[in-house]
Amino acid sequence: MTMELIRRLNKPALIPGGCVATVGNFDGVHMGHQAILRQLGEHASELDVPAVVLTFEPQPREYFQAEAAPARLTPFREKFRLLAEQGVDKLVCLRFKESLAAMTAEDFVQQLFIDSMGIKRIIIGDDFRFGHKRDGDIHTLRTMGAEAGFDVIPIDSFSIDGERVSSSSVRHALKRYDFDLAKTLLGRAYSISGHVRHGEKRGRQLGFPTANIELRRVTTPLLGVYAAYVHRSGMPSSAGVVNIGNRPVFNGSKLLLEVHLLDFSDDLYGQYISVEFVERLRGEQKFGSIDELTKQISQDITSARKLLR
Repeated sequence: MTMELIRRLNKPALIPGGCVATVGNFDGVHMGHQAILRQLGEHASELDVPAVVLTFEPQPREYFQAEAAPARLTPFREKFRLLAEQGVDKLVCLRFKESLAAMTAEDFVQQLFIDSMGIKRIIIGDDFRFGHKRDGDIHTLRTMGAEAGFDVIPIDSFSIDGERVSSSSVRHALKRYDFDLAKTLLGRAYSISGHVRHGEKRGRQLGFPTANIELRRVTTPLLGVYAAYVHRSGMPSSAGVVNIGNRPVFNGSKLLLEVHLLDFSDDLYGQYISVEFVERLRGEQKFGSIDELTKQISQDITSARKLLR
């Protein structure tokens, strides 16, 4: 069954018969998230109701902190796909705005969980906070649940080798370019996905054509040049060299992912690709000339071939 996306909760009983729900950013859909989602599915099956995830766009910290918010691990489309793969029946994604930010914890529970979603059980991390100034916690939920007739199921933090798995721990692993650890925490290799867009053809002019993904975000967990694999639906994976940055030699201003596929000449425009990071080659640099840049790209390709053969 395909996961349903719900953008508004503006009428009662939007989910007829109620549901079992959880709420959070689910950025990265890492192993800790997956543990919660397994519990979500089990309780939903027991009650024979949909398994529902409630999340927000922008994420609350992006709303409050803007450019100071942590870099996203997964854009919304990728998060949608990953949640669907975990067996979630419905994804409720609400726009996070002033009215929602100002909502008291009690109104949050009453209007969203009770009136609109009709929750029968909520699966939640033991450190969950919500409502205006984060006044609500698991005790708020239990008090209101006892009155409204829904159960609160707390989930302990999920750890691997004694380390709590969180979106922050994944970002920290990526900051150290520890892709093996990131893979362990995520349960899959870290990747960035998106549609290939037309660019300025700079790479083609230099003799190194690239597939370009505009990241459409303020920050990214990774900057620099990497050896990577590129995956496309129904096609064999391809080795490549990836640059993430603003292209300083060309005075670029947009955050862009550019990947040069090795021994590859097909047209990728419009296709949705996933770039799996293997190893960092170097940081982003500003070169004194196009010749210096071209020489360095050739060296990057040689390094990537050795790593990816």
